[in-house]
Amino acid sequence: MSAVEISVEATPSSVWRVLADGWLYPLWVVGASRIREVDETWPETGSKIHHSVGLWPAVVDDDTEVTSCVVGSLISLRARAWPGGSADVTLQVLAEGSGARITMEEDVANGPARLAPRFLRTPALAWRNRESLRRLAWLSERRA
Repeated sequence: MSAVEISVEATPSSVWRVLADGWLYPLWVVGASRIREVDETWPETGSKIHHSVGLWPAVVDDDTEVTSCVVGSLISLRARAWPGGSADVTLQVLAEGSGARITMEEDVANGPARLAPRFLRTPALAWRNRESLRRLAWLSERRA
């Protein structure tokens, strides 16, 4: 499992507002190219973002589902991108001084990507997730 974290100069509620807006995901999730639809109940457990991943014209349409949510502090997701597989992702937002600390954990849940050895997939996920958190921080700080 890959785990990365970042400190941001935004309150946990500012970070949560970005996470709770499913239409913003392609702005901070590395690899997400567009959002096609967001369930009205997002980010409640069971709700989905219908997205596309990849670079046009080679995009794959799939979805990401909320598997658990504690409003304001934690969201767990099952992100799908078939035929590659799916991943379990958890983001936790905690107060830290006048800002927040965001932790992101991810690992492949199933599909062909699971065949990649952990020592290969963990650094790749960490690189991707560090960049995603950098973008999430930027959005949270500027939308505060």
